[in-house]
Amino acid sequence: METEQVDEDATQVGMIYALAGLDDRSFNDAANRGIQRARLDYGISFSNHEPETRDDIAMLQKRLADSRLPNYDLLCCIGFVQEESLSDIASEYPEQRFMIVDGVVDAENVTSYVFSEHEGSFQAGHLAGELTSREIDLGTGATVPDQRTVGFVGGVENPLIERFEAGYRAGTNYADSDVTVRSSYLGSFSDIEGAYDTAKTMYDEGADIVYHAAGSAGLGVFQAAQASNRYAIGVDADQSRSNPQYADVILASMVKRVDNAVYSATSDIVETDFQGGSVVSLGLEANGVDLVYGISLEPAVPDEVAAALQQSRDDIVAGEITVPTEVEG
Repeated sequence: METEQVDEDATQVGMIYALAGLDDRSFNDAANRGIQRARLDYGISFSNHEPETRDDIAMLQKRLADSRLPNYDLLCCIGFVQEESLSDIASEYPEQRFMIVDGVVDAENVTSYVFSEHEGSFQAGHLAGELTSREIDLGTGATVPDQRTVGFVGGVENPLIERFEAGYRAGTNYADSDVTVRSSYLGSFSDIEGAYDTAKTMYDEGADIVYHAAGSAGLGVFQAAQASNRYAIGVDADQSRSNPQYADVILASMVKRVDNAVYSATSDIVETDFQGGSVVSLGLEANGVDLVYGISLEPAVPDEVAAALQQSRDDIVAGEITVPTEVEG
């Protein structure tokens, strides 16, 4: 699907989204917020392109790079799945400027933005580990019943999503080494039914809290949390705000400021300060990732738990806690 907001006299930006498409209330929508903010601040013009397959991605990258009406000043490639084809397209079109999120392309006409997902996921795991180790009534009719079992649901199993799991496991272990972490991968970022079934099984087997890194499929995790009277942790955006119907079960979300990456890259184009050939890394210290509490449940999180999370955050930034990027064992 393609939508355009074109002003021929303005800076032109082409947005090529990840496969889940817009209205995922997570990753792609965060990127869209970044380009919308750039439009408001700089008067840029942009077009949205939503590929349905990997082949679509390569085709769109090539077609937009070859376009002369409009002639794009920047192409934003959102998601790790764009990395392989962009490596070829960037060399084929050396005058075209690109940015990529969640991938690294070693080319002078590409700025690569990567995030320390493992650091933010450590915070998610720390929260889950602290709460599952206590019997806490969060005031919504559900409780965390001291089961000491939590879950992780990933989308496609690859090194990027495994960083989420690695950080989450490390955080739960930091909170309580006796916490059991169950994990499963869906093989998809859009399989809501599969996410529901997977999370429901985890809840049925004793998990109190399930964290997902599964894109739009994560809605199934929230549905399973409601059905099981348990809790969930969202990803990429504050999903208690983007999915208010599930705010009663979303403890927190591990946000990735994809919007800031898109906005920054667009701003650099407007200001003629394109950072081609560079890799911009965004972690807790740069506020590129963070854990934000759910809008309904934040007041119910015990003060001592919030204080413990703030301390571990400070220690990660200070280098006193090193968060793994790979699942151990």
